[in-house]
Amino acid sequence: MITKLSSTEIIHFLIILLIILIPARLLGELCRRYKLPAIIGEIFAGIIVGPTLLGAFSPGLFNAIFISAPKASGAFDGIANIGIILLMFIAGFEVDLKQIRQNGKQAIAISLSGILFPFAIGFVTVWFLFKDHFANGFNNQLVTSLFFGTALSITALSVITKILLDLDILKTRIGNIVLTAAMVDDFLGWILFSIIIQMMIAGKEQVSFWSVITVVLFAVFMLTGGRWIIHRLLAYAGKSGKMSNVFTVAVCLCFVGAAVTEALGVRAVFGAFLVGVAISDSEYFTETHKQVLHQFTINVLAPLFFASVGLRLNFISNFNLEIVVLILVIAFLAKLIGARIGSSLSGMTRNESIAVAFGMNARGSQEIVLGLIALQAKIISGPVFEGLVVMTVVTMVISGPIMKYYFLKEQKLQLAPI
Repeated sequence: MITKLSSTEIIHFLIILLIILIPARLLGELCRRYKLPAIIGEIFAGIIVGPTLLGAFSPGLFNAIFISAPKASGAFDGIANIGIILLMFIAGFEVDLKQIRQNGKQAIAISLSGILFPFAIGFVTVWFLFKDHFANGFNNQLVTSLFFGTALSITALSVITKILLDLDILKTRIGNIVLTAAMVDDFLGWILFSIIIQMMIAGKEQVSFWSVITVVLFAVFMLTGGRWIIHRLLAYAGKSGKMSNVFTVAVCLCFVGAAVTEALGVRAVFGAFLVGVAISDSEYFTETHKQVLHQFTINVLAPLFFASVGLRLNFISNFNLEIVVLILVIAFLAKLIGARIGSSLSGMTRNESIAVAFGMNARGSQEIVLGLIALQAKIISGPVFEGLVVMTVVTMVISGPIMKYYFLKEQKLQLAPI
């Protein structure tokens, strides 16, 4: 039987939406005005209305808004989850399979070194410091170490795309290589995390061979036979000439993919991401379709999700400076060194390789999504999650300007008379 919200609970739910959406949009736009990712402002909005500020200075008001009506809060959580599923669906659009094939060798070299080095450093660090800093209710040293290595190795594809657009180098050789490497990073990172989720569900340190095969086979199917089926369905929907038909089929396919991966024991966001990749080059799902979905998701649903992340943070009771600094240092050094090695080996100059390394160092929504899933699964603790959020924000802020500096420096050297 479906439990309905009462009139009072519906009003409470709408009030929660307004209290979160308005400051999230305002602070997000303020960040955009100063050339910063809107995610930063949206998370900060959640921190303001969450336990860190509102809960600390006016606990009665905070409890009245967010605690006193669990059904209304649950409805908000459902909307936020739909937001992150659609956000990862959109992230899949940015993966260009043709571009990956064209820039294969250099991009894969950068991507693999940019994944393997941070993964190894993150894994080893957590493994040896587990009892002192990272042990939590889940209490599985191997799974926590694997998660942390994965979280440090992923590059934020959406953030990198925005940086390259802002610098007007998206269509250059370096821009194409960086973007392609980030695509490979993203894809491999999600497969790794999906396997970790399987290990967590199994509740043991060894995941079965078939669990790994299931994740990999589903990903391969979605990029081959599944992609062909999706394109045929979109073509059929597009026969009527109505934009709404194609749009509806695409969103339904997103939810089907999300439901399938959730049923397989992998998080729904992975399925949504794969469907987005499969749809990305469909001639029937045009840029107009993508923009309609993008505008609604980025301006309404995504701010609600990232503000909900801020709501989960409590820098007063959970903040651990030692963990934050440790995560920042490891994340920076591991990714920069790994990406720098890969770009140098692929034949880039010193300035180009440093620019690429800082570009690959940018983190974003994917890390926050992974961290939130791990927090909910008790793989990591609250202080560790807050450290990941701080690391994400810091890398988002500084990666673009430093990448721009070294890219322009290389351009000046190439234009200088011999």
